[in-house]
Amino acid sequence: MASHDYESKFRVLRVIGRLNVGGPSIHVVNLSAGLDPSRFEQLLVIGRESPAEGSMLNYALARNVWPHRISEIVTTFNLTPRDAKALKRLWSLMRLYRPQIVHTHTAKAGLLGRLAARLAGVPIVVHTFHGHVLHGYYGPVRNWALRRMERSLAWFSDRLVAVSEQVKRDLIGYGVASAKKITVIPLGLDLEGFLDARRRRGEFRREMGLPAGAKLIGIVGRIFPIKNHALFIESAARIAAAERAARFVVVGDGPLRPALEDQARRLGIADRLVCTGWRADLPHLYADLDVLVVCSHNEGTPLSAIEAMATGCPVVATRVGGIPDIITDDVTGRLVRPGDAAGLASAVLGLLKDSATASRIGANAMLAARQRFDVKRLIEDMDRLYRALLDEKAIRSGAAGEKGARVKNETANI
Repeated sequence: MASHDYESKFRVLRVIGRLNVGGPSIHVVNLSAGLDPSRFEQLLVIGRESPAEGSMLNYALARNVWPHRISEIVTTFNLTPRDAKALKRLWSLMRLYRPQIVHTHTAKAGLLGRLAARLAGVPIVVHTFHGHVLHGYYGPVRNWALRRMERSLAWFSDRLVAVSEQVKRDLIGYGVASAKKITVIPLGLDLEGFLDARRRRGEFRREMGLPAGAKLIGIVGRIFPIKNHALFIESAARIAAAERAARFVVVGDGPLRPALEDQARRLGIADRLVCTGWRADLPHLYADLDVLVVCSHNEGTPLSAIEAMATGCPVVATRVGGIPDIITDDVTGRLVRPGDAAGLASAVLGLLKDSATASRIGANAMLAARQRFDVKRLIEDMDRLYRALLDEKAIRSGAAGEKGARVKNETANI
C-alpha cells in the first residue's frame, strides 16, 4: 500500500438522513469522533428527525461532533421539491468543503448525497447500508422501484459497505452490486457503560415500582411498523398467561404507540406493561431486564440486541436480516421464526424458567459483543477502507487542509 503524506488532512463529508435514536446515528457519530484527526478532517451533515423518533444530537455534541443540518433532507420514499433543494445545498457544500471522500448513510441521504458528490466532482463516494428497505417496508411496486434505484446508485459509488454478511447477501441477491464492490464492516459501539451495567441491577425496577421478583421482558426501539411491536404484545399476553411474575417494558416512541397500548388493553395485560418513551440511561435499563426481545420483520444490525448482549442480558430475536450474523442460536441468544408469537413466547419462557441456561447465554453474549462490536474495531476497519480507496485512486492529501478547517467552522450548523 502506498504511503501518504499526511501533513495536510484528507477531508471526509459524511451524510445521514437524520440523527434519530438508533444504530446508524451512533455509528456515524462514533466514526466522526473516532477517526484519527491527524489524518482525517470530517464534517457530518444531517437532516431533521421528527420529535417521535428521539434525537442523538446530545450524544454527538458530548463527543465534540458538531453536525451541519440541512433541514430539506427528509427520509420519505417520495421525491418532492424539497429534495431538489437538499440536493442543491449538498452540492454547494461539497463544492465549498472539497472533500476527497463523501460517505453516505441511510437511503434518502444515499440518494441525494451520492448524486451531489458526483455532480461536485468528489473523487471517492462510499455508501453504508445499515440494513436496507428493499423488502419489509413497502409494497411490491415501491420495493421494485427502490431496488432499481439502488442498482443505479451503485454505479455512482466506489464502494458499498454492509453492516453484516446477511445484508451483503441481500444486496447481491437483489442485484444491487457484485460481491467485490461490497465490504462488510459491522457496527461498532462504545460498550464500556454496558459491560459493567449488572452492578446497577434493581435500580430500574425500583424506579418503575416493579416487584423485586418480577420477571422483566423488554423491547427497545422506535415504535414503527418494521419493528413489529404488535408481535411483542401478542407474545407478552401468552407469556403473562403462563408466568404470573412476568412484566413487560417498551422503551421508545413512535406513531404506533397508541395502537400498541390499545392492543395491550384488549389482551388484558395493560396493568403489566410499562411504556417509558425514550430513555438515555439504557445500561441502567438492560441491567434489570431478564430477556430482551427483538421481533422485527427485517433488521440490519439491531443496536438494542448488541447493547443487551454487552450487559449479559439474554436476547430472543426473530431470524431475519442481519440478526443471525450477531446471534448464534442457543449460544449467544435464541432465534425464532418471524411472525411466530407462540414460538417467541416459548423461547422467552424457556429462559425465564431455566436460569442456568439464561446465565450461560448471557455470559457468551457479553464476550461476543466485546470481541465483535467494539468501537475501536469499527474505527480500524473504516480507516483501512478509506486508505485503500485513496491508494486505489492515488489521491494525496490536498494543500487546502487549512481552508477545509475554516470551511468546516463556517458551515457547522445545528
